[in-house]
Amino acid sequence: MKIAVLGTGGGARAHTAKLLELGHEVFVGTRDPQATLARTEPDMMGNAPYGQWLADHPGTTLLTFGDAAAAADGLVIGGIDGRNAVATLTAIADGLAGKTLIDYAVPYVYQHRSEHPWPTPWGVMPKLEPCDTDSLAEQIQRALPATKVVKSFVTQEQATVVHPAAVGGGDHTMFVAGDHADAKQQTADLLESYGWSDVLDLGPLVCARGMEMYAHLHSAIGFGLGQQFGGHFGLKVVR
Repeated sequence: MKIAVLGTGGGARAHTAKLLELGHEVFVGTRDPQATLARTEPDMMGNAPYGQWLADHPGTTLLTFGDAAAAADGLVIGGIDGRNAVATLTAIADGLAGKTLIDYAVPYVYQHRSEHPWPTPWGVMPKLEPCDTDSLAEQIQRALPATKVVKSFVTQEQATVVHPAAVGGGDHTMFVAGDHADAKQQTADLLESYGWSDVLDLGPLVCARGMEMYAHLHSAIGFGLGQQFGGHFGLKVVR
């Protein structure tokens, strides 16, 4: 299957590598491919320059966001940061029309002013915007009415999304939410191919609000476990 992954950060790299391992043809989208390949320093999260990573993952095709989305058969994974996601995706709406877009972005606002800041090992905790009365996933869906948006992957670090067995032997829960049953099934099928056996459908896309707001608890749990960056753990819904 031809699948697009939009983004070149650590999460997008995890999905790209796993999809290649599963035999898919992967098209990675970035704003400016030449600029991405020209970088020689690690990114803000310490990931190696993308050109170096790409050389170790043959079979990956690096394109612009729009060209990568257009090349996909019907499934696109969105790894664009939350502050830029709506604008970037709106600009490539034609290439996304009729396709399933799995959104795992968190709508973080960094370097914000707060009367009561939450200090973390890596600076002040970013705030969520939107929050409570809207979600990033819903904003994306409103901006892309011809695309089937599914919120998923957002309650885990992407390294454990693509390798669920790395935590508790895989005995934990992944969530999906969206307004299109076929798109949610497509997402569940992908998760099954990743190794997930417990996928919980939360219902309509409005439930993305809960998944996005979980991001702060995810960080707090990680800190409690002594994991300063990311989090090597999972959630299990016990019925």
